[in-house]
Amino acid sequence: MDKDTTLHDVIIVGGGPAGLTAAVYAARKMLKVLLITQNIGGQALYSLDVENYMGYQFISGQDLMDRFEKQVEKYNVKNVFSEVKSVTKENEVFITRSTNGDEYHGKAIIIATGKKSRTLNAKGLDRLIGRGVSYCATCDAPLFMGLDVVVVGGGNSAITAAYELTSIARQVYLVNRGPLKADEIYLEKIRDAPNIKCFIGYELVEVTGEDALDAAALRNLSDDSSVVLPVAGVFIEIGLIPNSDMVKDLVLLNKNDEIVVSYDCSTSLPGVFAAGDVTTVPEKQIIVAAGEGAKAAISAYKYILKEGEHAETSY
Repeated sequence: MDKDTTLHDVIIVGGGPAGLTAAVYAARKMLKVLLITQNIGGQALYSLDVENYMGYQFISGQDLMDRFEKQVEKYNVKNVFSEVKSVTKENEVFITRSTNGDEYHGKAIIIATGKKSRTLNAKGLDRLIGRGVSYCATCDAPLFMGLDVVVVGGGNSAITAAYELTSIARQVYLVNRGPLKADEIYLEKIRDAPNIKCFIGYELVEVTGEDALDAAALRNLSDDSSVVLPVAGVFIEIGLIPNSDMVKDLVLLNKNDEIVVSYDCSTSLPGVFAAGDVTTVPEKQIIVAAGEGAKAAISAYKYILKEGEHAETSY
């Protein structure tokens, strides 16, 4: 167990696009920065190819995050690979505690922990992430031009993804265990689409392929029969869960457990800032998250100048 009594200017929790950008901007302000994360890249690592990040006409999510990481390494940013369990405020100092008991202190904190996808138990999904399995239709749909794909889910995100794919893919198979639960305005969009076929009452049980996905196996829940679809892509659209548990008792969350933020990335508690997919900011995109990370760092810097200039520098 590590109880680091150093008082950092800002602690950034999360190593995705928002957190890494925040680290660069905070370090450039000559702040003492601690970055705590379980990995470098976050959800962006699931994007096989990114074609909508400015400056790169074509780059993989892994390569883009590698470039983010290299840029962070040019600055004086301390990295700790750990999972934060809780964040509290004690005597005007923010304290992060990890699942293994490590403790770190900061004058301000930026939560950039993103979201995690709801997962399925289908065989082969983890192995083929980024090689046909995607958790982001907006990110990866253009890669499946003229190909056959499966969309799993029955809510608004799944129906929106299926509709978006109708103008890109040759055939879209929509798979859901029960009736579609999307809003009528979304369902109306797919009813007349000639290249959507629905498998209602089915579940995805396996995806196969060596170097890339080549088929998806479905099971009929009523009679246990099987269907194998030769497809190039499977989009899992069963919802995302914000990684906000660590601050659920500290700041205001909305009904979806996203951290409520203002235009400057501030939260309901002064000194706590949040950026990226974990927040109420719409459009969960890499470029949006990076911009929000920059804003959060600048706001944290202003907070420290105004509120933290009289804080003790060590314990």
